Amino acid sequence: MIFLQIPIGPMKNFAYIIGDEESHTAVAVDPAWDVEKIIEAVNNHELTLKYVINTHSHSDHVSGNTKIAFKTNAKIVMHSKSTLQKDFTVDDGDILELGSLHIQFIHTPGHSPDSMSILIANKLLTGDTLFVGECGRTDLEGGSSEEMYYSLFNKISKLDDSLEVYP
Repeated sequence: MIFLQIPIGPMKNFAYIIGDEESHTAVAVDPAWDVEKIIEAVNNHELTLKYVINTHSHSDHVSGNTKIAFKTNAKIVMHSKSTLQKDFTVDDGDILELGSLHIQFIHTPGHSPDSMSILIANKLLTGDTLFVGECGRTDLEGGSSEEMYYSLFNKISKLDDSLEVYP
């Protein structure tokens, strides 16, 4: 598996490129800014971008969707509760195959109704559900401290302790 964490944008976010070495296909996660930088990383690893996956629909995670999808023909994937433009939706427990890789989606609302974490191999990408030392804000529209508590303590904390977490 190819796994790249790319710092992007003015809010110090990360985008991720996850690629399957056998099929040379990849997904981009949360490509909000610096689309050319993300595409360059995909090309440098000789990958074809098949999907753009967003952990939630806030602009600092999705603002690059249209541009990167147009330039690569990638399909946009979001949780079914997202109201933004997308090619298809996923729900809790759904699995997307990318060559030999299996990407599992875990609905983790609280920061937003459509927040989800992404589990692939031994890595968990949490979007804005979990940060280093804290969790995402729940005071924005659609946020819920009750749902955040449930997501953190009944979903994320119940996952295998050996996972590498990428907040």
